[in-house]
Amino acid sequence: MSNVYEIINNRIMELLEQGTIPWRKPWNAENNDPKNLISKKSYRGINHFLLSCTPYNSPYWLTFKQVQDKGGHVKRGERSTPVVFWKWLDKSTEGTDLNSTLSTSKIPLLRYYNVFNIDQTEGIPAPEPTEAHNDNHPLLGPEQIIKNMPLRPELRFGGNKAYYSPSLDYIQLPHLSTFDTPEEYYSTLFHELTHATGHSSRLSRKSVLEPSYFGSHEYSKEELIAEMGAAFLCGYTGIKQKTIENSAAYIHGWLKELKNDKTLLIHAAAQAQKGADYILNRKDGEEVESVENIAA
Repeated sequence: MSNVYEIINNRIMELLEQGTIPWRKPWNAENNDPKNLISKKSYRGINHFLLSCTPYNSPYWLTFKQVQDKGGHVKRGERSTPVVFWKWLDKSTEGTDLNSTLSTSKIPLLRYYNVFNIDQTEGIPAPEPTEAHNDNHPLLGPEQIIKNMPLRPELRFGGNKAYYSPSLDYIQLPHLSTFDTPEEYYSTLFHELTHATGHSSRLSRKSVLEPSYFGSHEYSKEELIAEMGAAFLCGYTGIKQKTIENSAAYIHGWLKELKNDKTLLIHAAAQAQKGADYILNRKDGEEVESVENIAA
């Protein structure tokens, strides 16, 4: 059997070449689409990706003026997130000839503005969240891998965000019942477990050990590593069919931020393989093959 890492890596590259669906958070403790608190309209395009990747619980965003108009204020030290706005404007032109008629052409208007998540503010009540409860059941294959991971970090459940804390070495994850499918739950958990392999007690990966800001080169590279690791582990457990497009879309978003530097994906894939090997407790030289038969 071909090495599962190579199969998944090739599949991701194919999806990147074809173009991918917009990335989404696969849990719905509340409607996760980032949206403006005042208009309730969801952000689209690259704005959807940029806002979805931030570490805040709430999907609601406001401009600085909207925060003031609501009687609140931005917390000291909080930084805004830029979003892009553009639309087509009509440009009317009239020829010099007396017999010419007025014609209309379209010109693009592009500008950006800054928004704050409601979690970054004080004095503004957040809408009551609604938590979904899907009839999801644990999957045997992924559960065995998680159980057997060496020096596994603490797993905490609840809330509306998934993240790994390097300083405290724990993973926070929404409940299984809030995910669209159990496969997406395990893909998200594998993503955070791959982050955790970079801890000093495990593989000591620079992109985890050294502080980096959101959107920086090291931060972006670490996100690529984590999602590649998740894709590899989903392939190993046979659940890739329900997760691979979302993984490719997430990877595509980070590569777009890095000017589509696909060479970075190759380097990230090598680090992701080391992370996946660690989670699988795989010794050097052992082949990694699919275990789809235990994933059902």
